[in-house]
Amino acid sequence: MNGRERVLAMMDGKPVDRVPLMPITMMFACDQAGAKYREYVTDYRVMAEGQLRTAERFDLDQVSGISDPTREATDLGAAVQFFDNQPPAMDESRALLADKTVLAKLKIPDPLGGGRMHDRVKSLALMKEKVAGEKIVEGWVEGPCGQAANLRGINTLMLDFYDDPQFVQDLLTFVVEMELVFAKAQYDAGAELMGVGDPASSLVGRKIFEEMILPYHFKLVAGLKAIGLRTRSHICGSTSNISDLRAKIGYDILDIDSKVPMAEARAKMGPQQMILGNVDTVTVMQRGNTADVLKAVTQCQHDAGARYVIGAGCEVPRETPAENMMQLTTYAQSHKPE
Repeated sequence: MNGRERVLAMMDGKPVDRVPLMPITMMFACDQAGAKYREYVTDYRVMAEGQLRTAERFDLDQVSGISDPTREATDLGAAVQFFDNQPPAMDESRALLADKTVLAKLKIPDPLGGGRMHDRVKSLALMKEKVAGEKIVEGWVEGPCGQAANLRGINTLMLDFYDDPQFVQDLLTFVVEMELVFAKAQYDAGAELMGVGDPASSLVGRKIFEEMILPYHFKLVAGLKAIGLRTRSHICGSTSNISDLRAKIGYDILDIDSKVPMAEARAKMGPQQMILGNVDTVTVMQRGNTADVLKAVTQCQHDAGARYVIGAGCEVPRETPAENMMQLTTYAQSHKPE
């Protein structure tokens, strides 16, 4: 059973030969290619090389187009800062939607128009060609709250939830429409699984998430499934207060950050939800040793139960020792779902 077959089988509730291994790798993958991170996020060939080398070296079950949260915003004309060796970042002091009236004038960028969205699409097409069906190809889009924060500025958006909820709804509607267009282009290029990163969702309270953000996740997932994509949700930070709500959306895989106890996540999400994580990214992966990694991933699988995918709580840090990553590989290769 290869990586693609393994992931799809677990999603379909079928037996698998071992626990899937799908950690998020971005800067870590870039280092496998010996490149600057600016190159990784702007040249699809560098991203593909980093992902392919990482997947081969550590026997990962997927290759992924995740790199940074600013691709769509860049193509919309937002102010984005680029750096030689760290991820690009939004310039909130020059937010694209500092003036709310600009929203009505925004047009969804063409994901094949030569911009940064197109660069991701080309990377996925290249990865699809190279993995030849051995690994599942994962695309990536930004989630409703995260992308809204990119365009409006996260601090301002948090005030908008109270001051102008209608504007927030209009913005989230635009975001979902844009991300579905982007996702379709990635699907056409070869992506079978679509990751959705929505870190800003962990910053709001349960009431705001349930009333104002959750409906747009439902719309996004419904649209992704209509395209033909499997789905994965990644929300950084503590999501304990919304764990049960996340499980209702319909994502095939839910990532669990290390700030959320795995046993608690399983209890709140139910036995059928596939969950991924949540080995501590810094204390264990980056700064720990192989014994620490083994102890952590063993506990994660025990607490998560049968429908579990191995991964860190968030991105595997670039300074993670190769032997620590290899410990995840060794564990995956020698363990079946409990």
